[in-house]
Amino acid sequence: MSFAELQVCAVESADVTGGVCVVRCIGGVARSGQAFAAGALRTRLRGIERYGRPVGSFDAGHLAKVRLTGPVVALLARGQVLTYVPPGGHALADLEEWLATGPPLSDEPGPAHLRILGTNGMQNEELPDGVRLRWGRVVLAAIDRSDWPEDRPYVRAYLIRHFGPGGDGDPDRDPAALCRDVLARFELTPDRAAAQARVWRDLPRPDILRLRRIKGLLCCTDPARPYLAATDPLAAAVDAWKAVRPGLP
Repeated sequence: MSFAELQVCAVESADVTGGVCVVRCIGGVARSGQAFAAGALRTRLRGIERYGRPVGSFDAGHLAKVRLTGPVVALLARGQVLTYVPPGGHALADLEEWLATGPPLSDEPGPAHLRILGTNGMQNEELPDGVRLRWGRVVLAAIDRSDWPEDRPYVRAYLIRHFGPGGDGDPDRDPAALCRDVLARFELTPDRAAAQARVWRDLPRPDILRLRRIKGLLCCTDPARPYLAATDPLAAAVDAWKAVRPGLP
């Protein structure tokens, strides 16, 4: 499965009907007639020109002058990426099949766009829970392919909060695993964090940011804590940190 993506090199002309841009194909094959997404906006590729001649398509690594439709062209900036949108939108099953192949990071859609697609599906309350969970796994796959590893606990907490723990052995909805993951990210003990919190205004900026990071991540344990046994040492550890949280900056 290949997703065409175009990176804008220059906007040569633009008006309310569309415009002409020089673009580089950075993934897949771009073909005349395809629709592309620029954030929430859409445009259509109406013509392709290479070396002064019209062509029907061009692939990754090549430049072309293209005619795009719509007023969105006037808003495009150098470096912006346009992602191909299939006629029915990105199909969940197609994305799952593509991710199962372990595609290299150079393939498209990139992690940021993949995350947007997954988040929109995961949070769409009109979809069945099972489908929203599948979209949630797409979000996690996007995070795994990105530079945002600390976002993973937030997504897992969302899945547990809205769909409960994974009774089917789903590791992404394992409350204990989530709590262990969160606590393992802290470089401080609860006592040390509490001591720093009392004088946080006098701390160096990196230390203040660390305390704020801890406070944010602790929220991820909220939906998981009710599923921990009262006698579980992990529950006691989570509770010790939650007692510290109100004092963190």
